[in-house]
Amino acid sequence: MTHTPFPIAWRNLFIETAFEKRFQALLRSAWQKRTWHVIVADPGSGKTTGIIDLVRTTGSPSGTLSGRRYPILAVTCPKDDENEQTLGNYLYRALGLPLQGHWSERKCKLMGLLVQYGVQCLVFDDAHDISIPHLTFIKELTDQGKLPPYDHPLGVCLVTAGHGDVMPLKETLDQPETLWVQFRQRMDKLQPFCRIAGHTSTEVQEILATLETECREVFPQLNLRQWSGAIYSWLTHPLLDPTGGGRVVMGHLMKLVTTALEWSYEAGETDVRAETLEKAAELLTLGRDIIRLIDGAGPTVEILRSATSEQESVPQAEAGEASAKDAPKQRPPLCDEVGETPGLMRSQQEKGRVTKRLFFDRMRFNKKIDLSRKKRQMKYTEAIQKCLKERGIEKEDPRLRDWQQALAHVKDPRRKQGQRFTLTSMLLLLTFT
Repeated sequence: MTHTPFPIAWRNLFIETAFEKRFQALLRSAWQKRTWHVIVADPGSGKTTGIIDLVRTTGSPSGTLSGRRYPILAVTCPKDDENEQTLGNYLYRALGLPLQGHWSERKCKLMGLLVQYGVQCLVFDDAHDISIPHLTFIKELTDQGKLPPYDHPLGVCLVTAGHGDVMPLKETLDQPETLWVQFRQRMDKLQPFCRIAGHTSTEVQEILATLETECREVFPQLNLRQWSGAIYSWLTHPLLDPTGGGRVVMGHLMKLVTTALEWSYEAGETDVRAETLEKAAELLTLGRDIIRLIDGAGPTVEILRSATSEQESVPQAEAGEASAKDAPKQRPPLCDEVGETPGLMRSQQEKGRVTKRLFFDRMRFNKKIDLSRKKRQMKYTEAIQKCLKERGIEKEDPRLRDWQQALAHVKDPRRKQGQRFTLTSMLLLLTFT
């Protein structure tokens, strides 16, 4: 059974929430003032979504090479790779440039390219995974930009994820080594470490009002704001708000609301009920650790046919009509001279050559192949009676009775007929002899 897909693509939906306004305002300030900040927020708050939206709205990636501008250049910090070249390659990719030449040569050109593309602020997402060589590379790159002939200072934002009072990178930057003392000198004097707060109860109600507008065509009678108090209490559950700050994470809010809306859409309802919202909330809290068994055919997904498959189906349909009209004259045999089956692709048919999809098709349908050559005759050892005769063992020998009792558990129909020895029987026979 296939379900009709939900008509709204949640991934393409960007809501300018109160969190996004606070977060993007700090990024814009770092861009305009060329300041350095370490920014932290709860996982799932919408940091990456806000960075993507800000880069798209401030940059102009279209046009000629000289017309492209990226005032805010954002990359993700490499994970489990402390090589500075990896982070440099990420910056090249963000500019849309190929990775040509040795890294030593590209490293010298990187600052000039940042100036050429108008980069004024570097944003490093997932900076809680950043390594010491990466931080050293960022300091070296920005120090190079301050000197002539560039005279181009850069703002830096290290965006991290963390709960409560945890501030990533602070312990590293508080170390007494000269490198970290210089790094701290480049941090903003007023807001070096910043935490972006989540949503309050009033801000949750504003988000629900925006979702009502976005879903009005699908749910004409949708009214989510009447359940804003219950939704806020569910999303501040200790499992979803372990620090007890009373702030709602955007990721949890979207999971709850979208799940309830999708269930209501499948049920054919024009509004969402409180029971559906409560069931979705229980799924986020009480059912978050449930391990579900996927068995049988698994979830069904409606697969849309691509344009390529449609184009391929047209000639096949025409070929089918032609063969139906000329069936007495052009009816293909089940197996031709070279063993080809209908549906296999031909190439240069006039020369008698064919293209095979699988090797076993030729082996399966080729009539000219001698099957006796494919199945080699197996050669076994001599008969048991002949071997016993050569060893000088008579039929009445008591050792033979013991040997037969020892081999009674061997389930081999050919053992009684004397056609071959098993490995166990040969070892026991040598032992008795």
